[in-house]
Amino acid sequence: MNRQELKGKKIGVLMGGLSSEREISLRSGNAILESLVRSGYGAIAVDVDRDIAKRLRQEAIEVAFIALHGRWGEDGTIQGLLEILGIPYTGSGVLGSSVSMDKAIMKLLLKSLGVATPEYVVCRSPEEAHFPLPLVVKPAREGSTIGISIVREEKEKKDALTSAFRFDSKLLLERYIAGREITIGIVNGTALPVVEVRPASGFYDFTAKYTKGMTEYLVPAKLDERVEREAYDQALRIWNSWELAGCVRIDMLLDGETPSIIDVNTSPGMTESSLVPKAWAHLGRSFDELVEEILMKAGLKA
Repeated sequence: MNRQELKGKKIGVLMGGLSSEREISLRSGNAILESLVRSGYGAIAVDVDRDIAKRLRQEAIEVAFIALHGRWGEDGTIQGLLEILGIPYTGSGVLGSSVSMDKAIMKLLLKSLGVATPEYVVCRSPEEAHFPLPLVVKPAREGSTIGISIVREEKEKKDALTSAFRFDSKLLLERYIAGREITIGIVNGTALPVVEVRPASGFYDFTAKYTKGMTEYLVPAKLDERVEREAYDQALRIWNSWELAGCVRIDMLLDGETPSIIDVNTSPGMTESSLVPKAWAHLGRSFDELVEEILMKAGLKA
């Protein structure tokens, strides 16, 4: 759809939702909604709950801008519903969303692509939690570093497992890498400048992500040319192989001089201070232009 067609459509900004990332989604959704209204689009907020199918019909939503994070929004479920209802939507389809959300499946696919990712095991009970220290314990199907812990000593493992199992029945135990953290945003197939993330605490957890002044961001990251080229190559290989769309953010740690993938986000944060908007702004383009660019590619993907 072109700009003129979209300005004649009723756009529902899907936000909130049922996941543990609800509050972050509301921030993203409201920023997107305000941007669309500023740009002259007929957009309304749609707070997603169990009655979302009924609400979409009642509101006569013609295009969905997905600003949901986490389960039931970033995992292919809302995408599948929109496909059934015949409502064009932003972002990746069912396949790309689902394989990116489940980190255990993500890891298998990264390995098959020959893309570097930290060694790991999947764990479904404390009895299965065997992996060399130091390690990272993370829920397999959560975002925003929710439920994630770094375990450096054996005595810390029990609490880390208890915390992670609160959010998911399937965990990843992953080799801890004490390298620089970088991220690459991709918008409609175009890779943005690399951003380096430098949390004051040394761990880019929920607090570091969402508390002002807790993290330094370098845009663009100062990387060796070979390292930067490899990071871009890996990110675009994932984009193309998983048939991703819209706006995606791919997070990496530098394992020595090798970019190692730790997460693929198919509905990344979209406030004006989020990572993708930061990289986009470095190109001299506005947040409103970013939102409109994502909207232009709304469609059905099945």
